[in-house]
Amino acid sequence: MHPAADNLLTVLYARRAYASLDELASEATLSRAAAVGALDALRQRGVVMEESPAGLRLARPVGLNAHLIEHGLGTRRVGRNAIVFGEVESTNDVALDSSRQANADGLVVLAESQRAGRGRLGRRWASPAGANVLMSVLLLDEQARLSSEALTIAAGLAVAEAVERAVPASARLKWPNDVLIDDAKVCGILVEVRRHPCRAVVVGVGINVNAAPPPEAVTRPATCLADHAQGPLERIELIRDVLRNLDAWIQQITDNEDNTTTDNAAAPHPSPTVTRRLHDQWLARCGMMNQRVTVRAAGQRVTGRVLDIDPLEGLILQTDTGQQLRLPAATSSVE
Repeated sequence: MHPAADNLLTVLYARRAYASLDELASEATLSRAAAVGALDALRQRGVVMEESPAGLRLARPVGLNAHLIEHGLGTRRVGRNAIVFGEVESTNDVALDSSRQANADGLVVLAESQRAGRGRLGRRWASPAGANVLMSVLLLDEQARLSSEALTIAAGLAVAEAVERAVPASARLKWPNDVLIDDAKVCGILVEVRRHPCRAVVVGVGINVNAAPPPEAVTRPATCLADHAQGPLERIELIRDVLRNLDAWIQQITDNEDNTTTDNAAAPHPSPTVTRRLHDQWLARCGMMNQRVTVRAAGQRVTGRVLDIDPLEGLILQTDTGQQLRLPAATSSVE
């Protein structure tokens, strides 16, 4: 911990123009000597700065930084603590392993690169190092109030709302876990649950911010936010926006007086009011209603017309034989 370095980093991040050491020290309420020490500490952390006769500034876009993500975030639960890695096997795995630690609820795990990033149904999540958002949010859920189906819907909405504030483009949702721009995937979501020693839920989020995977690495069209902006985007601002949005949705899901659970702890239920809100806002961004689709569910292919999407029970499909099916997100995927 180096409070002076964190303070100076906050000042540098808020600035775009070059500033002299004296200016930075004054804004950070540090002595000149303390500012020099803080700069050395930041460089040792790997913070990259540009220098000129006019002074110095952070190189943009700024690398992922836990302090900048946490500072002034203002959330109730999500993002109270953040940790950033250069490389991990999987941020979801790190988050789940952290569930045994004290004060782990709401932990956000981020990485510049993953060696074994994964999407739903065992698919690999491909992302070049240092370009995108690879993030997992850990939620300890001992009272079983968080449905994985509802969280998948909420996370998709949280990302879509943040995307539309970051770039001049419309974000659409494809059941169950994709965020799209112009029918190309920009984000995928993976919710995983571990029940021992306590019920831990992890919301994994992968967003293509400044780079999309090469076509040969994916089975469907993919895009990145930078393709819809004037240039590279600051990932930190996008992350903070997603965390605030997700925190607000989780608060709605868990804080209602009529929030109930069934006898099965694996199937919690948010209130009908929140369920309807999730349903309506998700459908407003989804173009799948009444479309004929083919779904791979539990190892079988099912074709039919989309009747509805239930935040608790999944896709509601009327098959070509007239049968009505409810297909949960955990075991289903639209082809």
